[in-house]
Amino acid sequence: MRIVRAVVPTLVLLAPVAAQAQGAVTLIPHRAVYDLKLDKATEQSGISNISGRMVYEFNGSPCEGYTVTFRFVTEIDTADASRVTDQQTTTFEDAEGKTFNFATKSYIDRALDRELRGAATRQAEAVDVKIEKPQPNDIKLPATQFPTQHMMELVNRAEKGDTFYETTLFDGSDEADKVMTTTIVIGKPTKEKTGDPEAGPLKTMAEDTYWPVDIAYFDLVGEGGEETPDYRTSFKLHANGLTRDLVMDYGDFSMTGTLVNLDMLDKPSKPCPDDKAEPKPQPKP
Repeated sequence: MRIVRAVVPTLVLLAPVAAQAQGAVTLIPHRAVYDLKLDKATEQSGISNISGRMVYEFNGSPCEGYTVTFRFVTEIDTADASRVTDQQTTTFEDAEGKTFNFATKSYIDRALDRELRGAATRQAEAVDVKIEKPQPNDIKLPATQFPTQHMMELVNRAEKGDTFYETTLFDGSDEADKVMTTTIVIGKPTKEKTGDPEAGPLKTMAEDTYWPVDIAYFDLVGEGGEETPDYRTSFKLHANGLTRDLVMDYGDFSMTGTLVNLDMLDKPSKPCPDDKAEPKPQPKP
């Protein structure tokens, strides 16, 4: 039975953001907790139930870069057995989206099953990936963007009113040896109805307008380049960038992620260098 893959791009998209002038995006440090449950499963999957929890913490600034730490724990039941999978990932992306460090440990029933560690550097026409674990390896991939830049593009396009676009992404997942193509559908701004189960942790944001978003991830160079998504994610994207009410669809089964706790963390106190600082408002005459 395969390990449930924690969708890294979705986790990065959880970062609350606030749109700034000229389409720039400022990220807000936060910690979010989601309860995971089985949505549906085919008979072929052999899965009778899934439950778990996802904890996601985002920190950083346009000066220092962005760090994501998350843990994705699920208990998967089949007719023959029950297994606990535990994926622990830490990433760092510099503010300009030029470098991306990633480290993931995956456990099954508390035993280490796999460890992946490496770094990627974006060049003008390619992405150079250096793998440290499980075995040293150098990989050259097509030019693309990293998760934080991918998320920034989504927020900017939603604010502009775009409804569909396609782009690519490297997120350091699986074997860290491929670039994924993503197709993104952004729905119309919507107001939540009463009785929202996530209203408690959302607090004052429970009445905010959001966009329904659906992202399909394709590996067009694998399996003969067939245009069938490897997996899909959907969620509600608030105007400040908060993402909630997740659905992660792996084809033969899917699970939901419900926001149960949300804490905003302190912003970094270190001031930006002059060349990266946001422009200060000019005094009125």
